[in-house]
Amino acid sequence: MSGRSRVMRTFAAFLACASIIGLAGCDGQTPLVASTTSSSESSPDLTGAQEKAIRKRILKGIDSANSSRDSTGLDSFMSGPALAIRTSELAIAKATGELDPKTTIPSGGVQTVIPTNSGWPRSVFTITTTTKDQQSKRLLVLRQDSARGNYRLWAVARLFEGAQMPKFAIPSIGSSLGDVDDSGLVMTPETAVERYADVLQNGTGSDYATQFSDDYFRQDLTTLAKTVQKGMEQNKGTQSQTFTAVRDAITVMRSSDGGDLVVARIDSEWVRKAGEGRQSLPASDAEKALFGSGKATSTMKVSYVNVVALYVPPAGSGKQVVAVGAERQPVSVKAS
Repeated sequence: MSGRSRVMRTFAAFLACASIIGLAGCDGQTPLVASTTSSSESSPDLTGAQEKAIRKRILKGIDSANSSRDSTGLDSFMSGPALAIRTSELAIAKATGELDPKTTIPSGGVQTVIPTNSGWPRSVFTITTTTKDQQSKRLLVLRQDSARGNYRLWAVARLFEGAQMPKFAIPSIGSSLGDVDDSGLVMTPETAVERYADVLQNGTGSDYATQFSDDYFRQDLTTLAKTVQKGMEQNKGTQSQTFTAVRDAITVMRSSDGGDLVVARIDSEWVRKAGEGRQSLPASDAEKALFGSGKATSTMKVSYVNVVALYVPPAGSGKQVVAVGAERQPVSVKAS
């Protein structure tokens, strides 16, 4: 086997592994959920029993799509980044014959936070149990866009090992919805997402790197980029990634300490250019499935949807913004 072939096989194997066990440091671990001691006079919009019924309906619809490997009608149960990610996962499963284990969403919940605010959109945050194969707990965001609309699963993020979740205003249920322009924090939620995207793109070279604590998602991306770079350099190729916070694709829940738990979408594009007249090819089963019968050229562009969960502490706390969970999925593979 030639040196180039070994490099490409190593690269493909690494990407396939990253696709299946991305954020592997958190699999099989239990995030820490802080206890709640304060109370609120406001009443939550839903009861715990209603939230369970809604979640059960949503998961039943998702399970049906999983079984058929068909995303038709999935928009009745999912929206936002969750819909984009699951549509890609189903397309890949149809081509490969199996769903990625990370697509599992446990039916059990260990904590639910239901907003006490009136108005729409409304979001419910739920932390699930671990999966049967001991993958990490999931943070689910259920969202109702209007008074007449059903709740749908808007986002899913796998929680990191030992993630310390913030306290909320009412034991088990109830909290205020936060504001994306909240000025009572170390930075507004919207600014936090934009700056975190810059940190993902530029690493320690970002102007904002010191404002965020290190996390598994950043570590995994850094390791992947370094591994790919070694392979590209051997063939005189190049690779780059850009990350962009998606405006309005953000939901915020206020914690009892005055901070916010922020869940948001960040899109990214990974461009790989082969050198010396070579073709740039899909580098994993997921990429091959999405690329399909496309004709390869020297450049491959892979688009990703990333979901990040950030805790933004209150102003004056002296604390860094902390990522507590994330999800990442290729949604488009094109030659150009």
